[in-house]
Amino acid sequence: MTTQRNILWIMCDQLRFDYLSCYGHDRLHTPSIDRLAARGVRFNNAYVQATVCGPSRMSAYTGRYMRSHGSTQNAVPLRVGEPTLGDHLAETGTRCVLIGKTHMRPDLEGMKRLGIDPASEIGARVAEGGFEAFDRDDGVHPTGYRKKEPAYNAYLRHAGFQAENPWEFWANSAEGADGTNQSGWLLTHADKPARVPEEHSETAYMTNRAMAFMEAAEADGRPWCAHLSYIKPHWPYIVPAPYHDMYGPEDVKPAVRSEAELENAHPLFKAITEEVYSRNFSRDEVREKVIPAYMGLIKQIDDQLGQLFAFMDERGLTDNTMIVFTSDHGDYLGDHWMGEKYMFYQQAAKVPLIVVDPSSEADATRGTVSDALVEMIDLAPTFVEYTGGTPAMHILEGRSLMPLLRDSTADWTRTHVFSELDYSNLPARLKLGRDVQECCATMVFDGRFKMIEVQGMRPILFDLGTDPDELTDLGDDPAQEDVRMRLQSALDQWHRDTRQRITKSDAAYRAMDPVLRESDPDLLAGVIIGYWDEEEVEAERRKIARILSQGND
Repeated sequence: MTTQRNILWIMCDQLRFDYLSCYGHDRLHTPSIDRLAARGVRFNNAYVQATVCGPSRMSAYTGRYMRSHGSTQNAVPLRVGEPTLGDHLAETGTRCVLIGKTHMRPDLEGMKRLGIDPASEIGARVAEGGFEAFDRDDGVHPTGYRKKEPAYNAYLRHAGFQAENPWEFWANSAEGADGTNQSGWLLTHADKPARVPEEHSETAYMTNRAMAFMEAAEADGRPWCAHLSYIKPHWPYIVPAPYHDMYGPEDVKPAVRSEAELENAHPLFKAITEEVYSRNFSRDEVREKVIPAYMGLIKQIDDQLGQLFAFMDERGLTDNTMIVFTSDHGDYLGDHWMGEKYMFYQQAAKVPLIVVDPSSEADATRGTVSDALVEMIDLAPTFVEYTGGTPAMHILEGRSLMPLLRDSTADWTRTHVFSELDYSNLPARLKLGRDVQECCATMVFDGRFKMIEVQGMRPILFDLGTDPDELTDLGDDPAQEDVRMRLQSALDQWHRDTRQRITKSDAAYRAMDPVLRESDPDLLAGVIIGYWDEEEVEAERRKIARILSQGND
């Protein structure tokens, strides 16, 4: 391995953990991703810190829980001054580059308050969440809604695909037999091929942009962390030929749900099952059209990754690049009577995570599966450590995965994982009569029992040991009171462990330990508190001088 250490961080949007063959899907074969798993460690218990795009990604980019970084929903900006992966990697001389989606909302009010021009170099970096934007595309561009067009639209027009909004008309619509436009927004058209040829689709475009970046980075010479953030298989659920009909209704697995779930249902769960996306995904005819398209979108990503990995092999990048494959959250697809991704069932909160450490120190773990409880926020300290830095643990709330990547028997002390939901912007808030400040739900999972604390309501509880499909809510079962109390205690401790002292490092405090242990550090600052006379002060100052001189020996 060369001295330069790069990172390719691949993130899909709304990809379920169980829709990859290396995670057990028997109809959807993903050989490129499977080969990646054979070269690295596949994590079987990886959880996101929010099941909504924006806050999940902000947790990934900051290495901090939603309760700490404060970006609680898609439209909530990440505040100015919140340290991001780009800031941490700058300490190791590593570029942090974006190719694709972030769902980052800039804190324009905060920048205005601080006198930061959004058009300046600093302003642009803050607005992009610390990334150097090689090609940002958040992937949802409905006609008349977005003020700024994606570069992908200009690319399509240059390739001859003319339209007011090529993203919508070509990449995310089909063409009827009579030539009419059939919008990919509508689930009924999911079984049709997108108008755009596969080689000009969003997934292919982003793959090509990643290769273009890698070519440019060779001339630049600096190590890099490239965040290749695919837009799919997120809706609109439509995919170009030949992927549109690779799968059919016979490939759709039965929905994981039961009528009993709807009886005495928790109010928050019930409210979300009543949304239009949940009502429609509860219909078999919808699932039989949409899920084959969803599978086709994943198959296309896998094929494109095969091309990207071959390109990296040819360029000699494979041997010095850590490759990470994951997703920002999952998709219910009708499981538990829901569409979308709200709540904390396995289909939404658990994600695929594969990490390939190319160094020889990781040879012993290649092709292994880890059952350790890990979180998306663990990636930021992992990247810092891999690139030669020391993670700033007074800021970062995740834990470096490096020990697990190099020793499958390494001690891993995490006993619980956590995820959060702010539903204040959902219709559920009004249905439940909640105030904006009363819409927090937090998941705690210990590997068997999963409890969701819902502000102002009873908790939700599942025993995945006896009920792996999470069909029986034990939140009000008197027999489970001890379990609920135990998980509540873990949740209370988690709330107390928040990292808010981000402007002064732990090391800065520890540097004063010798003086703190034997004397009075206030004297170093000229502050004299509680001393009797000059002689006592001078004696203490001589002691401090002696302590400091010993430390410098």
